[in-house]
Amino acid sequence: MMRISLIRHGRSMLKNNEKMSLYEYNSWLTEHDNAGVLHEVSYHLETVEIVEKANIFITSDLKRSIESALLLNANEKIISDPLFRETGLPNAFPKIANLKLSPACWTVILRCLWLMGYSSGCESLRDARIRAKKAAE
Repeated sequence: MMRISLIRHGRSMLKNNEKMSLYEYNSWLTEHDNAGVLHEVSYHLETVEIVEKANIFITSDLKRSIESALLLNANEKIISDPLFRETGLPNAFPKIANLKLSPACWTVILRCLWLMGYSSGCESLRDARIRAKKAAE
């Protein structure tokens, strides 16, 4: 029997949570993706057991995903592919570009806009569903 487990990547080393404009958020998001992940003192026992038993460990091609797998000692089992990336976020409306919010607020707003069909500058919800089906296959 095949078992598929989904494990979220580790916490980013990037600690800036100050309010920022949308333009600054877009730069922050790139830094967040490239900053790497924090080395934790310990990991959930269930996660460690899953990784030890896994025959293969599939990640997106983002640094934070690959580093998370390496931190869990999945070295020889890792396959990285952009097919498994989380969906991107759209560019927001120019009228709110000067508004300053925390990165978490920007993420929620942009994800809600994306779920409502706004996908300027990123993959649409429809295309993301098609990609998810392909990844599941």
